[in-house]
Amino acid sequence: MTKVTIHVAKTNLSKLIAKVEAGEEVVICRGNKEVAKLVAANDSALPDRKPGNLKGIIEFDERFFDPLPPHMTLKPTKTKKPSKNPW
Repeated sequence: MTKVTIHVAKTNLSKLIAKVEAGEEVVICRGNKEVAKLVAANDSALPDRKPGNLKGIIEFDERFFDPLPPHMTLKPTKTKKPSKNPW
């Protein structure tokens, strides 16, 4: 694991990313405090997103897509003209 300051990370970002791609972890510190960690992205960590994946798991009431009642809708408001700059 490599530890670097924020300044070093900004200056050497490409080199640090190359280390991460090689499997190393890079910790970015502000002073002596660790504030961030660079690790390789794992594509398999993301779930497959396909339409219908939740069919049968989530159910919506038939009224879900009905229009909202008037008391729950936003009413248009008058916009105030910006005041002239006094300077």
